[in-house]
Amino acid sequence: MRRSAVASEAKLLTVQFLKWVAERPRSYAEVQAAWSSTCPLNCAWEDAITDDLVERVADGSVALTAHGRAKLAEAGVAPATSAP
Repeated sequence: MRRSAVASEAKLLTVQFLKWVAERPRSYAEVQAAWSSTCPLNCAWEDAITDDLVERVADGSVALTAHGRAKLAEAGVAPATSAP
């Protein structure tokens, strides 16, 4: 049961991270400062990169991918229009 709770918490953090990125353009440095963690239970930023939910764009900002926008929609969250 503990493993399920941790997995659910990680999914919620990932959705929270995606929503935060979608709210407005975010620089890579801003994302790193706000979401980097040495705690293996708080790895929303790293998971989002690995799962192709966000990407670095040419101007150096971080944006949702189509997959990231779909993940937000799946979670019932309407993303802002900050897509590249």
